[in-house]
Amino acid sequence: MNTIIEITRDHINFRMQLVKLAKSDIIKQYRGAALGWAWALIKPATTIFVFWFAFSVGIRHGNDMDGHPFFIWLIAGFVPWFYMSETITGGAGSIRKYRYLVKRIKYPVDTIPTFVSMSKLLVNLGLQVIMVAIFLLYGYSVDVYYLQFPLLILMSFVFFTSWSLFSAMLGAMSSDFNNLVKAMVQPLFWLSGILYDVNQIPYHWIREAMLYNPVTIIANGYRNMLVYDKWIWESPAEMRNYCIMLLIMMVLAIWAYGKLKKEIPDVL
Repeated sequence: MNTIIEITRDHINFRMQLVKLAKSDIIKQYRGAALGWAWALIKPATTIFVFWFAFSVGIRHGNDMDGHPFFIWLIAGFVPWFYMSETITGGAGSIRKYRYLVKRIKYPVDTIPTFVSMSKLLVNLGLQVIMVAIFLLYGYSVDVYYLQFPLLILMSFVFFTSWSLFSAMLGAMSSDFNNLVKAMVQPLFWLSGILYDVNQIPYHWIREAMLYNPVTIIANGYRNMLVYDKWIWESPAEMRNYCIMLLIMMVLAIWAYGKLKKEIPDVL
């Protein structure tokens, strides 16, 4: 309980610094480039264009997914993946990246993964605006289901910020853990249903296991909202699975912080 109170107090006391450091993290990442932070949007936008060409012109020859253009179905899950993947790797290495805040300034360790996660989210919000514009160009209209945007963004941010705190504590103790996380991102991509519909997997036990994956749940939530015109609570099993995985991740994050916070300054 004391650890939870400490984490909450640090985030309240340093709330203004969190916003400033999140903006600084974006600028720092693209400093020295002629287009600056615009590269944060250009790089994923280029990836989206490549997938559009591959799946609309090339590989699938325009085949639909449940009566919808495959590219539209794809980007509904692919755009949120950019935030999730960046936070998985960036969160794990966040304390090592900002070790000077711990060693010199004595900045609260538990807030470092939060502002790094915020910086990734700010970039992804720009991508989500582009995603909505693409949907409009394809003839889809803004409807009441778009009210779910804040909920899906919050679900994604809370889970992956909790992951960031847990993984950052372990990553600060061992660079091998960071390398392991980076190695696991690509397999996670292929096992999360970004390029295919997990619900169509014929093996029941595999499908049920994959629906405990928060990446899959959030990608499905965006697709239900944008493509299928469904509310997120129309998939109660997925909501239950998300809550279970979020609780586990928060417990792990609190445990890791409480266990390792005193050792990190010496290790760094």
